[in-house]
Amino acid sequence: MSRSSRRVRETKETLVEVSLDIDSCCSIEVSTPIPFLNHLLTTMFFYMRSNAYVKAVDKLGYDDHHLVEDVAITLGDVLRDSLGDKVGIKRFAYSIVPMDDALTLVAVDISGRGNAYVKLDVRREFIGGLAIENIYHFLESLARKSEITLHVVQLSGYNSHHILESVFKGLGMVLYEATRVVSDSVMSVKGSL
Repeated sequence: MSRSSRRVRETKETLVEVSLDIDSCCSIEVSTPIPFLNHLLTTMFFYMRSNAYVKAVDKLGYDDHHLVEDVAITLGDVLRDSLGDKVGIKRFAYSIVPMDDALTLVAVDISGRGNAYVKLDVRREFIGGLAIENIYHFLESLARKSEITLHVVQLSGYNSHHILESVFKGLGMVLYEATRVVSDSVMSVKGSL
């Protein structure tokens, strides 16, 4: 069974195309008008060990909010679709990722109950065209649409770039680990996710 998906989301504000193959590595192409978002997504997909394609167009150019949100929504849909019935996946994973001064914990439960719990102390307002407040929105939208429970906690750090890059490295690592097939049954005492 192929664990891959492709979606196109078009609104009056954006056009987003995302494809993902969580079992193939590592052809990655990310193209959005937000340089730092490109960097973070490329980093995440690399550590997910996945083939990924993201192309996003901002039709109106108000600010980065709508584009970041729509990329997260589309990516969440694609990730959820790629997992299918979730039979056999490991389900849980966590990582603690150092990057120089930064140390972050990222944990995931592919639970069917999407929510994000994020505790970061990032001092800059913008990096590379990306408003830091939209990092929170990205993580929340991704968790909600992919139906995963996501925890992100900054343990230490002062360099904003390092903090956020360690978050997305960790996110890629936990998504890879939690999506691995380790059995032939659903990892839940309920029998379903």
